[in-house]
Amino acid sequence: MNVNRKIILIISLSILITVSALSQEVTTQPLRLEDAIQVAMKHNPELKTAHLEVERSDAKVNEAWGYALPSFDLSGRYTRTLKSPIFFANFGGQPTSIRIGMDHALDMALTGRQILFNGAVIVGVGAAKVYSKLARDIYFSKQVETVTKVRKAYYSALLAREVVEMMHTSLRNTENNLKNVLLMRKQGIISEYDELRASVQVENLRPTVIQSENNYELALDALRNTIGVDKNANYKIIDSLQFEAIDDSVISRAEELVQDSNPNLRTINGQIELNDAVIWAERSNYLPTIAAFGQYQYQSAKNDLNFSWHDLIGSSQVGLSISMNLFQGLQTRARVEQAQVEKLKTEEQKISLERTLKTGAHSVVGNLRQARKRIEAQEKTVETAEKGYKIVTTRFLANAATQLEVNDAEFALTQAKVNRIQAIYDYLIAAADLDQLTGHLPDFVDETKE
Repeated sequence: MNVNRKIILIISLSILITVSALSQEVTTQPLRLEDAIQVAMKHNPELKTAHLEVERSDAKVNEAWGYALPSFDLSGRYTRTLKSPIFFANFGGQPTSIRIGMDHALDMALTGRQILFNGAVIVGVGAAKVYSKLARDIYFSKQVETVTKVRKAYYSALLAREVVEMMHTSLRNTENNLKNVLLMRKQGIISEYDELRASVQVENLRPTVIQSENNYELALDALRNTIGVDKNANYKIIDSLQFEAIDDSVISRAEELVQDSNPNLRTINGQIELNDAVIWAERSNYLPTIAAFGQYQYQSAKNDLNFSWHDLIGSSQVGLSISMNLFQGLQTRARVEQAQVEKLKTEEQKISLERTLKTGAHSVVGNLRQARKRIEAQEKTVETAEKGYKIVTTRFLANAATQLEVNDAEFALTQAKVNRIQAIYDYLIAAADLDQLTGHLPDFVDETKE
């Protein structure tokens, strides 16, 4: 019986451990560049804030239109007279005081008002529309910025993964070489020095492999942070670091495209337009306000609370009102001047931005052309290095080459591969920068446009 209980207990514990392990297993999700961008579009906090600002600007437009529409107010009032006022009169030369009014009074009124002319209202509607357009420009700019950040973070993760794979390949090569060296050493073909060099080469690579793996994890953390997901989200990037050439016509027209389509430049132009609207809004305070009004009112007064509809007496009136400020202590003039200064500041910012964009476009184009040349050169270098490594290893096995030559060939091959993927990475980063400067979103994110 005790044996059976022990068996049941062991089986139960095994089941619990298995269930616990399965529940703690983390599902790895494949992540393409397109997927990363789509996730960022949903979770990036800056993009969310910009989208909320678009919604707020739409509400501002509705509010501005509301000032141009008629307004209606319904009011009612009940009054209980505690002590009636006295009316003095002179009857036959004798002063007489007469109390007037009722103990209870009731009145209700419906009042309507329609602005016929008000400069601030007219300009305000236009300004609200300009602000709404500006908010959309800012949102689009944030979209472009977010896509660029995600692309760069994803490319960095791809580069880190490529380095890990290369370091593992290099380690395998050196380990296989060490096996051959040990075998040849037993046969007395090579010296102890060659064995030591091969062993040292393997041990020197192990820390580099560990460091590359750590760099890859850091790159994944940076990618998670960029797309706005929890650091515990387990993603596996499945794309590869491939060269995708940009059309030469785009590169040659880069500066022109930047001046025409840069999101930040569009935003600052919208800001200048908004500054103009603010100036006109402040100047409109010099103009009069003309409004039509109307009122319908019911009144009744009694000495008791026994009111009925028959006791209510109606009255109505309509009219026009006009008001115009004559002097506000020069406040309006000061506000106009402040708005004009703000416009001048924005125009200076635009001039500075245009210079920066021109320099940035020139730099990006240079980086693209340089990286492409490096890619073309490194493709041939890698082929040559691979061929050289095969030749040296074959000669080494035939005891026609030294361990030093093998190490040099392996290092040259690794360096050539690193240079190639670094050139591809630099080209892709420059391409992302060019897309940001020209306000271009890749085709696979067109559906995210507002």
